Formats: sequence, structure tokens, C-alpha cells
Amino acid sequence: MTTKTVLFNNTVLRDGHQSMAATRMTTAQMLEPAPILDEMGFAGLETWGGATIDSCLRFLNENPFDRLRTLKKIAPKTPQLMLLRGQNIVQYTSFPDDVVEAFVRCTCANGQDILRIFDALNDLRNLATSIKATKKYGKHARGELCYTISPVHTVENFVKLGVELEKMGCDSLGIKDMSGILQPQIAYKLVKELKSKIGIPITLHTHDTAGLGASSYLAAIDAGVDCVEVSIVPFANGTSQPDTVRMLALLEGHPRCPKFDTGKLAQLRDYFTGVYKQLEKFTSPANERVDSDILIFQVPGGMLSNFRTQLKEQGVADKFNEVVREIPIVREALGWIPLVTPTSQIVGTQAMMNVKFGRWKMICQPAQDIALGKYGLTPGPINPEVLAQVIKQSGKKPVTERPADLLPPALETYRKQAVEKGLPADDETAVLFAMFPQQMQDLYKAKTAPPAAAGPVTLQSPAPAPAAARTVTATSGRKLAVTINGKRHEVTVENLEG
Repeated sequence: MTTKTVLFNNTVLRDGHQSMAATRMTTAQMLEPAPILDEMGFAGLETWGGATIDSCLRFLNENPFDRLRTLKKIAPKTPQLMLLRGQNIVQYTSFPDDVVEAFVRCTCANGQDILRIFDALNDLRNLATSIKATKKYGKHARGELCYTISPVHTVENFVKLGVELEKMGCDSLGIKDMSGILQPQIAYKLVKELKSKIGIPITLHTHDTAGLGASSYLAAIDAGVDCVEVSIVPFANGTSQPDTVRMLALLEGHPRCPKFDTGKLAQLRDYFTGVYKQLEKFTSPANERVDSDILIFQVPGGMLSNFRTQLKEQGVADKFNEVVREIPIVREALGWIPLVTPTSQIVGTQAMMNVKFGRWKMICQPAQDIALGKYGLTPGPINPEVLAQVIKQSGKKPVTERPADLLPPALETYRKQAVEKGLPADDETAVLFAMFPQQMQDLYKAKTAPPAAAGPVTLQSPAPAPAAARTVTATSGRKLAVTINGKRHEVTVENLEG
């Protein structure tokens, strides 16, 4: 076992609130804690990507690139991380290579340091463009293994994938346990085996949905993992990452235990408790508790919390347990795909349709696309009867090439469409418009509206913030009134070069 101090990345500004509060934390609510987090000694701060880009546009009236610029300006010391869905970027479908590269270029130019790149099927062909672009623009590519349990997902096969990711040029490797189902003894074995085969650093990312997260971290640390990812209560534990203070307590006396200012961590907890209360409409006790059912169904915790609402809308709320039991059946038929965005949503939808209409009587379009190879190569074989039904229903044959090879370049088309809608012609606008056309139009209309349309944001902060945190806002080119500790500030963000 290595005695080198284990590193901590902190996820509170991205996965923490995505997992616990539907990704609703605003940039304004990050202004005070970000500079404090920047001084703490974390190896990285996860601040962007995943669902935050969608949430910024759809719910928060923010340009996500402005959030990135803001956070880099007020927290410049600590490397910042983002989560990228490979060829899907941050959406649910594949995009052409030129759009993916443009997104990565804009992301790197605005200061993103580490790109966590994954594919829902672990089809490495879907990571190649993102990895290559990240390296091209001088940033750190972290290739992710989406961990799941099935007859085809063995430690040996995960190690093979890790070896390939190193060969593809990844600077480090991430084990992405999105459902929180990685057991301690498997964590130990997986890290140990990977360490014996690759030379790049390894980070373990998990959720504490089933109560295994912290113990799996301990096992992985004993096996030599280089870094683990933690959050801060109340945006921690449950469906989020284990809490920082909790992990420090579990590691006390351990030769690899890192050192953090517990006083500042307590201040941050107090501050985030206030934010959590502000976001109470989006929080739920179900996200806070340990749920061992996850070990049976392997459904990400955030999906379970949203699933009940979706079933109610479809008129099958009373069939919740039946639908959840159908999920593993659908997953096996679709080639034992891991359950992570977007596959978790696809499998959940098909499970609901199987219960509502009869098993495989109707197959939703995304499930058809998985069976036909349009999302990539599935880990296991597609059920022959299901595939035959899909071919009959769709009239299409399966594809074997990399899905993006079937997509012609489209960046200039999206740019032209954006301009026709009255939006700017820059790359940032074009790539966001490609994924969220209506939301970008809405954002631009709001941005050009009179300033009075934007109301003040009031933050009750128990922890004093550095001066830098009081001189930035969430939306470039637009003034925002922010009240901190009872004092009103009008602030503006300037675009950063590079």
C-alpha cells in the first residue's frame, strides 16, 4: 500500500447539488464559497458539466459559459473539473465530431482544467474525439469507466478498458460509480488490478445512495487509489458523494489521511445549509437516506426520485414497484447497458411501457436506437427477439460503425440557424444552440430585456467571503443585484481571454 497522502476533489458546486437539489444552485449562490474552497487544498473542484449546463439554460436564466468564466475568475488556484458525456457532449444524443471539438475548444478556452469524459455504454469509440480535442487544447483528459454490475462487467473487463484509455492518451483514469453500488472488496480489487496495469493516476467517484460510498473509498485508498471525490453537507451523503468531514474522520490515524481546515469546512457547511433551505423546493428526504434497493435495481438515486413523478404523469403511479422490477429485465435485453445518463432514462421509460402496454409490445425510439447500435456497441448482446421486434417496427438494420461516423459536420449549420434566430455567431452560442436551441433563444431574449426584469438575489451568509466573491456575477454583459450579509452590490462579469 502506498503511503502517499490521498487527494480529495470536491463536488459540492456540481454533482453535490445535482444529486441533492435537482441542479438548482445558482452562480450567485456560489460566489461566496468558491474562493474559500479554492484556498482549502482540494486537488480539484468539480464546477461544471453534467446537468448544470441544461439547468443553467432551462431553469436559471444563466449562460453556462458565464458560470465557468465567473468561477475561474474567483477560484483561479484549484484545477476545476467538468463532466462530459463523450459524443453526447451534455445532451442525450450523439453530435458530429466538429460540434464536439468546438464545445471542447470553447470549454478549454474559458479555463476548464480537467474534463471527465465518459460514455454510457463504455464504448471507447465515443470518447475518442473528446479525448483528442482535450489534449489538442492543452487540458487534462480523464477517461471514465462507468461502473455497473452484470455478467459481462467483470473486474478483468474494466481493467482492459482502463488500459485502452491510457493508450488513447488519457492523463488519468476515473472509476465512475454513478449508482453507488461498488462494494468495498470489489473497489479494492479493481484499483489494485488497475494499478498493476496502468501508470496514470486513478480517481474513484461514487455516491452514497446504498450506504457503501465511504467504505468503498476506504478500501480503494488502501489499494492505492490516488484521489476520491467528496462533497459538503447538506449537499453530501445519500444520493451525493460522501461528506468531506466524514471522510476525514474515517481516515483519522490512516497514513494517507489528508489535512484540511475543519473550521473552514464548518463555515462552508453553515453556508451551504442556508443554500439548501433556499432550494428546499428541489430537495427531498428520499435523497438523503440510504436505500439498499439500489443494489437490486442499480438505478441512480436521482432517477429514482424523479421516477415517481414521471409515473404519476403517465397514470401508472400505483405500478412503481412493478416498473422498477422491470428495469433489470429491460437492461439485460438491451445488452446489459450501464444505467447512467442517457441510458438510465431510456431503460426507465421502456420499463414503464412494458408494464403499461405489455412486455415489448411497444418499444420507445431511444430503446430502438440502442438495439440498432446508434448509441454505440453495447457491453453484451441484444436479446434476439427484441432485436427482431425493433427491426420489424423500425424497418431499419443495425449499424456497426461508430455512430458519429454517420453524422456529417454540422457546426456551421447550427451557427447559421442561431444567427437566423437573432443570436450571435460565435462558437459558444453555436454549440449551445446545437444542444438547447429553444433555451438559447429564451436566454438571449432575457439577456436583451431591460435590466429591471432581473430581480435581486439575496444570500444569507454566515461565513465572510473574500473580496473577489463580491465583484462578480452570473451573467456576462448584464448587471445583477446581489445582496450579501445585508449589503447590496451591483456586479458585472467581463469575458476572460484564453
